[in-house]
Amino acid sequence: MIITSKNNRLRPALLANLACLGVLVPCYAAAASASAEASQVETVIVIGQRDGLRTIAGSGSTIEQTDLVKARVLNVNEALRQAPGVFARDEEGMGLRPNIGIRGLSPTRSSKVLLLEDGLPLSYAPYGDNATYYHPPIRRYDRIEVLKGASQIRFGPNTVGGVINYVTPRAPDVLTGQITLSGGDRGYGEADLNLGGPIGDVRALLHANATQSDGVRDNQALKVQDIYLKLEKSFGANHDVALRLSRYHEDSQVTYSGLTQAEYLANPRQNPFVNDGFKAVRVGASVLWAWSLDETTTLKTSASFSWFDRDWWRQSSNSAQRPNDASDPSCGTMANLLTSCGNEGRLREYQTYGLESRLSRVDELGPASLESEFGLRYNDERQNRLQINSDTPTGRTPGTSINAGVRENNLRYVEAWSGFATTKATIGAWTISPGLRYEHIDLKRINRLNAASPIAGEDRVVAWIPGLGISYRIQPRLTAYVGVHEGFSPPRVEDAINNSTGSSVNLEAETSTNWEAGLRGDIVKGLGFDVTWFRMAFDNQIVPSSVAGGIGATLTSAGSTLHQGLEASVRGSLVDMGVMAGDDLTFRAAVTYVGDARYDSRRFSAVPGSSAVQVTGNRLPYAPEWLINMAVGYQWGTDADVQIEYGHTGKMFTDDLNTVVPTADGQRGRIKAADNWNVTLNLHPDTWPVGVYIAVKNATDARTITDRSRGILPGPPRQVQFGLTKAF
Repeated sequence: MIITSKNNRLRPALLANLACLGVLVPCYAAAASASAEASQVETVIVIGQRDGLRTIAGSGSTIEQTDLVKARVLNVNEALRQAPGVFARDEEGMGLRPNIGIRGLSPTRSSKVLLLEDGLPLSYAPYGDNATYYHPPIRRYDRIEVLKGASQIRFGPNTVGGVINYVTPRAPDVLTGQITLSGGDRGYGEADLNLGGPIGDVRALLHANATQSDGVRDNQALKVQDIYLKLEKSFGANHDVALRLSRYHEDSQVTYSGLTQAEYLANPRQNPFVNDGFKAVRVGASVLWAWSLDETTTLKTSASFSWFDRDWWRQSSNSAQRPNDASDPSCGTMANLLTSCGNEGRLREYQTYGLESRLSRVDELGPASLESEFGLRYNDERQNRLQINSDTPTGRTPGTSINAGVRENNLRYVEAWSGFATTKATIGAWTISPGLRYEHIDLKRINRLNAASPIAGEDRVVAWIPGLGISYRIQPRLTAYVGVHEGFSPPRVEDAINNSTGSSVNLEAETSTNWEAGLRGDIVKGLGFDVTWFRMAFDNQIVPSSVAGGIGATLTSAGSTLHQGLEASVRGSLVDMGVMAGDDLTFRAAVTYVGDARYDSRRFSAVPGSSAVQVTGNRLPYAPEWLINMAVGYQWGTDADVQIEYGHTGKMFTDDLNTVVPTADGQRGRIKAADNWNVTLNLHPDTWPVGVYIAVKNATDARTITDRSRGILPGPPRQVQFGLTKAF
């Protein structure tokens, strides 16, 4: 049951009820023993190791370090394609702004997915602006967890599509490290360092990365530097603390606009917007205190902070604003692009603060084994947003011509309280996992364009989010599961509150009822599989009012929609199966079939000029019917391995009219199915001082389109990359 309300009387009752959880802490603390085993710092566990999937009453998958290394993945998009149900769409070629969709949901800026790092929110504004304009390099992580079942309500606020958790390595107990130097065509170069070990009684881990590339289009130089530090220390037998610090910096010559149809046909790699640029800095800090109260009870408390500053100067925000736009007389033709055409500075600053406690306990109640978890969280977000239009393509100050000057000056605030309670009761072969989550979100927006008379408005969203998962162990290594939970995704501040009046636009939260049923286990030893049927029935799916508007478009309710299909994965090793010894043949596959992704209720087109056309029954944009990723590898002892990977993305529509023939502006028209082949060779003989790898991405140099929402964005071309690695 999802409830939205402006009534503040619910908050005291909520806090009173959730405060009862705090009574458990001193009771458990009194039972703590001085002789308890020393605890270890652990992140907030989402799934755990791959074998942990056997005890989860719902769908999920993990991508382990061996999977990442065998494929020599360049970015997060390549990695996530190994997980069934996940659609990771390319943009600039390095995964700096991932577009991740799950089970047919819109992939734009990953706004329908909850991204975590070590169990804590990775997004700079998970409540008020859950758009991914930043992503650390994939090298920072040891493994990736993808959770889509009912148990994802342990995390929030987005519980619609799924949770993706990036797990960093533990700080090592002895001095160890690895350095990787990589290079390739299209200007690719990367230096990566992992170094860790004890400093006195503190365990430390340092990760540093510098990457550059020319991207997938001309005039698109990309540069990123990322540094991450983790410190871990034990205080006595029952207390452990982990401190994480990070700084990310990006300086990219990247534009927002795609190509027209004619430009793409003439040269798919061209980019006429040579003066556009994107600069971003993110600083993050968090501390996690793990307190082992007794042998059965652990309290984990975290405090986190992030500051994200982003300046994007560009000559258009979508193809409709390209030169020839009648509203900008100085930009009559493309010939004026580098001289008289002005630009827009989208300047953003975010500060996010979080405080969370999670209490987990294991109990025996008669024949039942109980694993319970209770959590409370406070989240505070502050946005400072400016749009400055300049008179020239290289200008960085407010202009004086038509449509120039300061066009937006907004402060936006979000204050959110949430709590959850879940338990996993195992009785014989049965596991029953009920849970309940609560979200209380206060939104505020202040329009400061008129400094003498600012316009302020507030809104509130309140939600109760239930979930239930059930699994049955048919055999020791074969499990059936079924689950249902409410999906919830809050509206952004800018969509909930009118900028001109400060009034609520009554845009309710996005809600759905999510069902799934599956079978997971081993066909034989060393050959595992997972098959899941899923159904997401939305009461109120939120979509852009203009299909070409991109992430910044005004959002509206699309009413009820339906996503339904199957996903499956299989992986195996002939050594683990007992067929081979020494050398090994490995294989994996992930297949997603989204048979239904359609508008179910009475809905009219959001395409300009087509508002009278009813699109009920049409397929949702950017929801490919088929996704396939599979790989076969051969390993020669410990000396070398080779892997061939195949990926398929099915055809997809780009507007609610399901237009097939491309339009001249490039924004609409069906995107054809795409096939991609990658080949990777790793050489690491014990007698060599360094390891060597060679990776060929898009080996057939297939010409593809990834997006049309703001003009055509081409897929990556063939790229050859090589690297040297040294472990010590």
